[in-house]
Amino acid sequence: MRSLRRAEKKRFRLFGRLSRLKGNPDVVHFHHNKVALLPHGGDFFPALFQAMARAITTICAEFYIVKADETGQAFAHALQEAASRGVEVSLIYDAIGCFDTPSSYFQQMQAAGVRCLPFNMPAFSRLRWLDLRDHRKMVIIDGHTAFLGGLNIGNEYAGYGNSYEHWRDVGIRLDGPAAGGLQRLFRQTWLQEGGVGVPGQDIPPPLPQGAADVTIINGSPLRSRPLIRNTFRLAVAGAAHCVRIITPYFLPGPRVVRSLLRVVKRGAQVRMIVPSISDAPIVQMLSRAYLKPLMAAGVEVYARQGTILHAKVMLIDSRWATLGSANLDYRSFYRNFEINIIIDNHAFGLEMEALFNEELALSQRLSLTDHMHATRLERFLGWLLTPLSRFL
Repeated sequence: MRSLRRAEKKRFRLFGRLSRLKGNPDVVHFHHNKVALLPHGGDFFPALFQAMARAITTICAEFYIVKADETGQAFAHALQEAASRGVEVSLIYDAIGCFDTPSSYFQQMQAAGVRCLPFNMPAFSRLRWLDLRDHRKMVIIDGHTAFLGGLNIGNEYAGYGNSYEHWRDVGIRLDGPAAGGLQRLFRQTWLQEGGVGVPGQDIPPPLPQGAADVTIINGSPLRSRPLIRNTFRLAVAGAAHCVRIITPYFLPGPRVVRSLLRVVKRGAQVRMIVPSISDAPIVQMLSRAYLKPLMAAGVEVYARQGTILHAKVMLIDSRWATLGSANLDYRSFYRNFEINIIIDNHAFGLEMEALFNEELALSQRLSLTDHMHATRLERFLGWLLTPLSRFL
């Protein structure tokens, strides 16, 4: 009992350290928000399109990947229809992430009144910036409603995670002051990339909507100490009882691994769900080196079966949840522009706990022997490619 009380006190001290990050302009805290979990892409997109159909003043969308498939066409139609009603519609898309998307897709939206802005368009004058990517996924409607998570615009993100064609992902709807914070962040990126006009400049601040405290973490590669990584580490260090992680890519670096090892040593239970089959097999191969010491120390690692896992979720002590676009890997820490939010709300934490348990039932626990069973070729490739892990 005494050790549990000590762990609880340590948790609050460490969350106090997280609170001190709120003096950072890229960490902004908002009270009185309403948060609704959209546990599958099949829930996320209908809710998003319905909200877009009701937009009155502005729609601001920012995505890493926007495809021209059926889901992409439905997205474009929703934006164009809003623009035809007089709604100010602005879209930022990553130029590298949308490399395979026909230029005609964006040209048609432009012709219909949607302002489209590519992020970091390749140019000889700035080749050294070519590897920086806008990995965010969010939509802000009328400055007071936001949708975000790990979902890009494409068919594979739009289902219920029940096949390898329809991936497993998670999103949320957010109403209240935090949506206004996301609106300001979108406006900042728009202006930095040379966008015309100021999206949502005259929108009044959103009113309080609910009981959730929300912190926005604006991840940027232009930092000597990666904010997203440090937030993950502080979250893990603050756990008193349990840590739950769902991640599609696990190349966290030694600092995050040490944070997880310390919390296990203190007696907290750590469970992690990773993909059984990945859309990035090289990353999956390299992750073995990071998972091995964790599994040896008692971290329970499970492989999600039957689909490709793309959700990015962490839950601390069934209450404190973080989710968004950032993965537990070097690219999200050092080379991408990301957006994560921290939600402190008991009811939402219970929903996330239930979601994790549902995924656990569809996953198979990995033993250390099974996990490290690899061919000589796989081990050699893992050793050979390790220096590239920062760029994958």
